[in-house]
Amino acid sequence: MAQRIQNLRRAPTSDSMARALDLSGRRWALRIVWELRVGPLNFRALRSACGDISPSVLQSRLHELRNDQIIEKIPGLGYRLSTGGEKLFQVLAQLDKWSGTLSDGSRRSK
Repeated sequence: MAQRIQNLRRAPTSDSMARALDLSGRRWALRIVWELRVGPLNFRALRSACGDISPSVLQSRLHELRNDQIIEKIPGLGYRLSTGGEKLFQVLAQLDKWSGTLSDGSRRSK
């Protein structure tokens, strides 16, 4: 196991993985994808679903997610997940399932 971890640490990060990590690190980006799981939402409904996101940050994230082909803008309906966004949602669904296995007692305090 220790050797496997050492090998992983030496392995270069692929460009695609670096992009995925960058996307996941942008505040609100994955939340927007999660909220769009139910279907298209317009700007106002999406902002409401996300909670306290500012309009300018939401607009910025929507622009970035469109550029990354994660979401699409549908005239008259708002935003929806693209095919790539649907695939990303499947990853998030697995993360949601995994997060249900966490309990307060299993979290390590730092």
